[in-house]
Amino acid sequence: MLLCVTASHKTASFDLLERLSRTPDDVASTLVELAPCVQGAVVLATCNRFEAYVELDEPVTAAGAIGVEAVLEAVESATGVAADELDGAYAVHAGRRVAEHLFSVASGLESVVSGEGEIAGQVRRALKSARKDGTTSPELERLFQRASQAQRKVKNVTALGRAGRSLVRLALELADSRIADWSAERVLLVGTGAYAAVTLATLRERGAQNISVYSPSGRAEIFAAKHGIRPVAESDYARTAARSSLLITCTTATEPVLGLEQLQRPVGLAAAGCPVGQHSQLVVDLGMPRNVDPAIASLEGVALLDLETIRLHAPLEELQATDAARSVVREAADTFHVVGSRQSVTPSVVALRSHIFSLLDTEIARARARGDEDGKVEQALRHLTGVLLHTPTTRAHELAASGRADDFAAALGTLYGIEPEQPDATASASA
Repeated sequence: MLLCVTASHKTASFDLLERLSRTPDDVASTLVELAPCVQGAVVLATCNRFEAYVELDEPVTAAGAIGVEAVLEAVESATGVAADELDGAYAVHAGRRVAEHLFSVASGLESVVSGEGEIAGQVRRALKSARKDGTTSPELERLFQRASQAQRKVKNVTALGRAGRSLVRLALELADSRIADWSAERVLLVGTGAYAAVTLATLRERGAQNISVYSPSGRAEIFAAKHGIRPVAESDYARTAARSSLLITCTTATEPVLGLEQLQRPVGLAAAGCPVGQHSQLVVDLGMPRNVDPAIASLEGVALLDLETIRLHAPLEELQATDAARSVVREAADTFHVVGSRQSVTPSVVALRSHIFSLLDTEIARARARGDEDGKVEQALRHLTGVLLHTPTTRAHELAASGRADDFAAALGTLYGIEPEQPDATASASA
């Protein structure tokens, strides 16, 4: 059974992720040593996620719970982060959901900026590190290799790699018609989520210098320190918003984070120095769902550029890139599961066929000894053997695809006393 315990920018604070990623090298080896049911482990650690992928000995009762407990214990041992500190900061995927999750991660679908390419190399290096430490396993090998294949297909057949960045680029290109001098803009970036870092980089490319950041989730200081801009406190948010000439929202909040209460200026407050014109502001809403109350467009001197407007100017393929990429990932995950199920029954099918062909060879030898010189008896026996093997072989794959490969193995043991040989895990892992 495959298991994934994941803490990412979606579930954990940046501070916690940083602590987890400081000393991740010993987690996999510690994990393998801790629990006998753990057959292998691969750890993926980046600045935005920490994930442990584990193969468990499936017959163990409550293997999933044991696996999670072992991961938390190994993390504490290797990183010093106690299990109770991780409460609520991680998610668990088990069984067939593991493949879809890793394939999504490798393809950039779970990244801070959707479609970023660096994660693909990090996934490959995680497997390479596990091989070096001897903690990988045949199924984890197959999982990570198929993840790289899924990532390449997503890259080749979808526009995901361009979608996130092009959305920001296109928004700022549309803003160009209202901005004479980017260096004179007073910019407020609202959010430290999906598009914040790439938005900041794109602003700087255009010459913006006076940039501050506000985070509804309280991450402004960390983000600001990392990127060399000014953080805005909750108490100063409305005042800073009212003074800014360009506001860009890009949070994952489900409710608007910018509305009339922030942009209705107190009496006497002027937007002096705004290059667009006195009291003029441009608000760019990159949130999905929307971050900005549409009512602000009714304020004098305020222009709103939201995704609905940007959508009219964006290539259709890029807007549909995420959906297309997830379809590729789901298909790859389904294939991984079906192929894995069939492979799991392969030793039983091989054992059955070996047994039957052994009996066949014995009967052919007898027929030849009795004068089957023209080979007609041998031909009839081989044909009959093929017919007899067809149905149980087909049934074996059907059972495996529905998760019942063990039923077929048990039937062989009951009817023929056959014990299928299991593949050599060491040889499979190094192949």
